[in-house]
Amino acid sequence: MAIWRNARCSVNRGPRKRRLALGALILGAAALVGCSGASNVADARQTPAPQPAPPASETGGFNGVRAWDYLKTIVDFGPRPPDTPNIRREQVYLVKQLESFGCAVSQDHFHAQTDLGNLAMDNIVAKIPGKSPDIVLLLSHYDTLRLAGFVGADDGGSSTALLLEVAHDMCGKPSPLTIWIAFVDGEEDQVNFANQQQAQTIWSDNNAEFGSRELAARMENSGELKNVKALLLADMIGDADLDITRDSNSTPWLEDLIWSTAKHLGYSQYFLSTTMSVDDDHMPFVRKGVASADVIDFDYPYWHTAEDTLDKCSPHSLAVVGHVFLATIQALDKKFAPPKKGKS
Repeated sequence: MAIWRNARCSVNRGPRKRRLALGALILGAAALVGCSGASNVADARQTPAPQPAPPASETGGFNGVRAWDYLKTIVDFGPRPPDTPNIRREQVYLVKQLESFGCAVSQDHFHAQTDLGNLAMDNIVAKIPGKSPDIVLLLSHYDTLRLAGFVGADDGGSSTALLLEVAHDMCGKPSPLTIWIAFVDGEEDQVNFANQQQAQTIWSDNNAEFGSRELAARMENSGELKNVKALLLADMIGDADLDITRDSNSTPWLEDLIWSTAKHLGYSQYFLSTTMSVDDDHMPFVRKGVASADVIDFDYPYWHTAEDTLDKCSPHSLAVVGHVFLATIQALDKKFAPPKKGKS
């Protein structure tokens, strides 16, 4: 994903990004400065030790321990760029897990024309039928960057593990709204990066977000896109030092709903009021008029480096965001519930 494309590598390399209140002004200045100052693994920020997940009884049924186990398995596959043996092993794992939860699973095999040639990609979607045809679409990319040694524990892995556990909790249960849980391929720029500075600065509009663009187009062609009431995108939510900022590209009412839900649950220290502009897998849907929100912690100094490893993530962070996702889905159920019929 990118923050204003050119600015994304310039705003997250200090000890912390607590000063994001200047928002777009800081980002605009960073865009003018450019990315030449990106450091070698950012800086010496000390990563806190991973906190254990609270019990599922305290997080709306979301099992952070189980989500952590999914994340460990995913990271163990190693680097997972599109059309590689490792991502194919991950695809098999995702489908088997989803089917074991009782999910109805569909796979969209497609080929994407990239700067590296024609690559085979695969979107995987678990569908939970509801009483209403209205859809809440949950989204995560599961591929990783093409950088030597990059296993993407946070960037790609954490959100994939999160949605696996959401699927475990929701599949097979009655749902007021129809729920789609989509794992999309090809989010990262398809470049064989020589080093992390390249990985933090190069981005092409037409050479990334292949899976989300494919999914949005297919849903539009099938007529299903008009039924999507809300899209919740998760990306980079496993950081042991969790702080999620609002995204100015997201739909305001949906962001308000997520943030008010987090506040109600006691998680305001993790869902900050500061704002930045993020270009991510929600954008193909935003451009088609779908209410969308990107839940992302971009304050992560190991972004697009080989240091994005499991020890930088935390089961507690997975549990916090998972709890917010489940509670937000419940809030959307109430928001879009059909009006009750009057007594005859």
